[in-house]
Amino acid sequence: MLLALLNFVSCTKGEDNTDEDISDYKTFTSVNELTNLLDSLSGLADNHRLTALWDSLVIHKQVPFILGDSVAFLYKGDTTTNSVKWAGDFNGWNPEQQDYSGKRVGLSNIWMVEKSFPLDARLDYKIVVDGQWRLDPVNDLIQYSGFGPNSELRMPEWEFPQETILIDGVSRGTLSGNISILSSTDNLGYKVNYRVYTPAGYKNLSDLPVIYVTDGQEYSDDRLGAMLIVLDNIIYQQKIEPCIAVFIDPRDPDNLSNNRRMTEYAANIRFANFVADELVPQIDLNYKTNASPDKRAILGTSMGGWNSAFFGLKRSDKFHLIGIHSPAFDQNIIQEYSLVEKLPLKMFMSTGVIYDTQDRARAMKVILDQKGYPLNYVEVNQGHSWGNWRALIEEPLVYFFGK
Repeated sequence: MLLALLNFVSCTKGEDNTDEDISDYKTFTSVNELTNLLDSLSGLADNHRLTALWDSLVIHKQVPFILGDSVAFLYKGDTTTNSVKWAGDFNGWNPEQQDYSGKRVGLSNIWMVEKSFPLDARLDYKIVVDGQWRLDPVNDLIQYSGFGPNSELRMPEWEFPQETILIDGVSRGTLSGNISILSSTDNLGYKVNYRVYTPAGYKNLSDLPVIYVTDGQEYSDDRLGAMLIVLDNIIYQQKIEPCIAVFIDPRDPDNLSNNRRMTEYAANIRFANFVADELVPQIDLNYKTNASPDKRAILGTSMGGWNSAFFGLKRSDKFHLIGIHSPAFDQNIIQEYSLVEKLPLKMFMSTGVIYDTQDRARAMKVILDQKGYPLNYVEVNQGHSWGNWRALIEEPLVYFFGK
């Protein structure tokens, strides 16, 4: 693979006022070739050819610089910069792990670290400059997380999830405003907000399957899960039958900074019973649902993925379709699945394999396969991020509700 740095020419005025071409480097065949050039041009702190090279890389959107499976992370600081590190999905967001400390290139203000990744990887990252975390200032690619935006590394063979871009002419479904339900003291004993998606043409539809989604405020956010766009697109394309989605918000309605997911999703029978015995009847009463457990799904990510598996164990009377993204399993739930008789479940499970949940997801897969569960299992070269999960929302929907 060749990178052509077109128009990579910079001129400087000599004492004789004649233009001098200070760069004739226009192609690279490897990251090493680039790094060797950087080294050779970095003997002086004020170097016009080095500046021209940097400007060309930025113009051609080649920061980070990627060729094949090799990556050079690059950052241009100033004369006061003392330390540059990279943190992201690739090192568990710990800039001290895996030697992601940048090295200054000669006497320049450019810092660099070289790594390699699978050709189809996609990873979130930030740059830590003198202890301050920041986006990569010359990388326009952004992926939002639950904590805000991150810069994005896209390897050459990664495929953008086209289903997250709304198709022209699609009739959109409707998302309700927040609806509150007060859970009984036998279960949660507090108010929970949720929102309901109904598909386009809902007025003329009936007997609709339903998917309940934990962390619903993030799955339904176009910058994060983009699930509304995915639903509209694949219903329009007739990949799935029209369905209803119930987005459950774990945040306290009276104090949104109080996110209760860590207690609700950690094998909490009170939460499972609240959804199965209080929320499900309310949805079935007020919407045109198919009330069969075979047409009712639960979907969640991370702790929510653990929660989905827990629903399968404890409330298979109401939920037969179990959707799991990057599950934060503990060993207990894997053991429980190994001991219990096969349940009437159909399961989707995915995980990234770069500092994600692959170890326990694979352990669970072994158990599910041994017991003969219908299972669609997916691994991707990504980390624990919405860039991973948003690209794997179509798959469980088609697996559960496909035409």
